[in-house]
Amino acid sequence: MMTAPPVSTSSRHSSLELHFALDPDRDRTTVQHRHLGDLRILASLYPESARVCHQVLVHPPGGLVGGDTVAIAARVGRGAHALLTTPGATRFYRSTGARATQTVDAHLEADARLEWLPLETLAYRGCDAENRSRFVLAPGAEMFAWDLVGLGLPASGAMFDIGRFTQHLEFPGLWLERGQIAAGDHTLLNSPGGMHHHGAVATLVHACGVPIPAERRDALLEAARHFAAPAPAFPSGATSPHPQIVVLRAIADRVEPLATLLRTVWAAWRRIAWNLPPCAPRIWAT
Repeated sequence: MMTAPPVSTSSRHSSLELHFALDPDRDRTTVQHRHLGDLRILASLYPESARVCHQVLVHPPGGLVGGDTVAIAARVGRGAHALLTTPGATRFYRSTGARATQTVDAHLEADARLEWLPLETLAYRGCDAENRSRFVLAPGAEMFAWDLVGLGLPASGAMFDIGRFTQHLEFPGLWLERGQIAAGDHTLLNSPGGMHHHGAVATLVHACGVPIPAERRDALLEAARHFAAPAPAFPSGATSPHPQIVVLRAIADRVEPLATLLRTVWAAWRRIAWNLPPCAPRIWAT
């Protein structure tokens, strides 16, 4: 029998600052970091080259309850390349009133690259949560970012019938998306014009500090539509809402097929945009 998630008795606040820089003498991306509270990083990993620094962000409590905050600030210096992921899902547990918040604020300098690829976010029944991400790109900077949200725990019968989840994704001056999923909003959750009874939603973004060349943009869209088309069980769409942004969106009953889709399209986009083969973090296989 599944036990109920914990209820907050005292709020926890964690922050992590990361500064990635390219060491030109070694052609190696290094990182300096500072933390407060529970949030940590593991050792720098270089499974593909010294220029690409992989980091795993670890939050030992395993989730956020009402009133908790997690704040991640990252700066990627000129020419540096960072890939950030997590070892497990981000969990927003039920709240007794206060909101739980996770924020990501990243700044990319000229010619920097960032891949923000966390595992899924789970919004438990009864949560009041906000997941907020903001990415600022200098001219020449490029990045991939994805977001995957699962509502409730449908496999355990714990549906998202109480609670609220707010998603904020911002590229200042380029694109802003802010949406709130409230358990009582049956039009959004159940209608054909909304999520149509699907409990998981995924977003994959490629963003650049200057307009994406038309040939590359068309290739990215074609690849996304190619891999999403054979999956009629979850509706999807790929578009370019701004000359510097390409987006893939999809919804499904569970997070697992969406995670597979995101990884497949990310791998294709990495080759198209950067001529780099995919190098999935080893933590995804453990």
